[in-house]
Amino acid sequence: MRAVSNITDYFVICSAPSTRRVQAISEDIEEQLLKKNIRHWHIEGKREALWVLIDYGDVIVHIFYDKMRDFYNLERLWHDAPRERFSN
Repeated sequence: MRAVSNITDYFVICSAPSTRRVQAISEDIEEQLLKKNIRHWHIEGKREALWVLIDYGDVIVHIFYDKMRDFYNLERLWHDAPRERFSN
């Protein structure tokens, strides 16, 4: 993101097929980073779990319910930013 914005260095964008899974992913990210003594600055959308945003300063994590990811299409909005794709 550095090349196209001064908001943050990295976006992590992922999605899940249910709001329950969105919540589970967000909770696991928080737990794993807390184990490394890394705390978020801000979190939004956790209750509804349609789009959870976790702000870690240099990294902003976006966890979408699948349909919301398609609707907002952040990848298209930030198409100029370099990308790396990961899958499990």
